[in-house]
Amino acid sequence: MSQYRIAPSILSADFARLGEEVRNVIAAGADIIHFDVMDNHYVPNLTMGPMFCEAIRPHSSAPIDVHLMVKPVDALAAAFAKAGADIITFHPEGSEHIDRTLGLIKEAGCKAGLVFNPATPLSYLDHVMDKIDMVLIMSVNPGFGGQKFIPHALEKVRAARQRIDEYTAKHGGEIWLEVDGGVKIDNIAEIAAAGADTFVAGSAIYNTPDYKATIDAMRAELAKVGRA
Repeated sequence: MSQYRIAPSILSADFARLGEEVRNVIAAGADIIHFDVMDNHYVPNLTMGPMFCEAIRPHSSAPIDVHLMVKPVDALAAAFAKAGADIITFHPEGSEHIDRTLGLIKEAGCKAGLVFNPATPLSYLDHVMDKIDMVLIMSVNPGFGGQKFIPHALEKVRAARQRIDEYTAKHGGEIWLEVDGGVKIDNIAEIAAAGADTFVAGSAIYNTPDYKATIDAMRAELAKVGRA
């Protein structure tokens, strides 16, 4: 694994100064901007639509990683691709035809991935690994920011890492393994040791006075793991 990536979730940013928040967190060392989309249907909250993505695109020199907590998926996936997303992930429960949805995202020029809630089985990956660029393991139940990390998620991260490594060893390519939910300075190394390479952190970064100090502290913890 060549690289760890830190992906601050703008769900925890100050929405009144979103462009500035995106620029500041990238200047502080963020690798990816994580964009949480909730529809008040699949999850009990309502956040940002494609217009927000289009608005922040000029402010982000980093890839925009859109996590769709929505049902249905296809129309919004296409809209976010048009709005400037680089990576689009969705929950298998939100799609009627998972292979088709992954294909639509790829055809729109974006990387595609599946998101797994704490109780969602990884078996959804069985027949679509050829279309997967990212696997996102939720270490909280989706719908709200600021939740505590569910320790059992580490087992799922290990299982996902094994699947990814076996697939890429046989077929090549690169598949990122992202973890979202309760990621903090004091647990990021443990999550990395389980096999994750991409880390979504919202309140753990945006609720601190110095974004760079927080991201630097996360990187210092990751350096202890020895996989980077």
